[in-house]
Amino acid sequence: MKKILTFVSIALIGLTAKAQDASQGLKGAWFVTSQFGYQQTKTGDVKNTNLSVIPIVGTFVTPSVAVGAGLGYINMKSDLGSTTSAKTDLFVIQPLARKYWNVAGSLYFFGQAALPVITGKEKESDTKISQFGLSVSGGFDYFVTKNFSVEFSYDLANFTSTTIDPKTGDKTTVTNFGLAHMANVDSAYLVGGSNLTTPLAVGFKFIF
Repeated sequence: MKKILTFVSIALIGLTAKAQDASQGLKGAWFVTSQFGYQQTKTGDVKNTNLSVIPIVGTFVTPSVAVGAGLGYINMKSDLGSTTSAKTDLFVIQPLARKYWNVAGSLYFFGQAALPVITGKEKESDTKISQFGLSVSGGFDYFVTKNFSVEFSYDLANFTSTTIDPKTGDKTTVTNFGLAHMANVDSAYLVGGSNLTTPLAVGFKFIF
């Protein structure tokens, strides 16, 4: 009888601990992800591409809220036939916060607010570029396993202030606001201004 009571007590303690862990969700867990974005437009012999890679590290401060920061790279290129007319290398620092909601099973919807700061140079004309802003996005996160997920996100609203400082000539400041925008990667951003990030991104996340 004593052995049975001991076994039942151990089982109850184990179930209670498991229930407490489940109630905590992902609180305290860390995650690493790398967002990847790509966009290409082509008009005649003119081809423009925008590639972004932003590794992100963060932690869940509650079962459904995470904070983190990204440090990444953006490459923008404009080609006319076989000639490169513009090539821009940019670096990104991006603190962010996310809120998760369970949709069904392993599928989650999340909302994200980020404060990206971007700086770099267009090499062909030696033009310095800097941008800061606020980005609000939404997306889906599918947990393939408890330690690995695939996520897709899309910009819902984006405010940016871009400064374009050429080697010669006047400095230009462009303020931009868009809702569910489609980023323009044409090299004309050097004279007209545009968002430097792509609206659609896909990433893979590791949780530990």
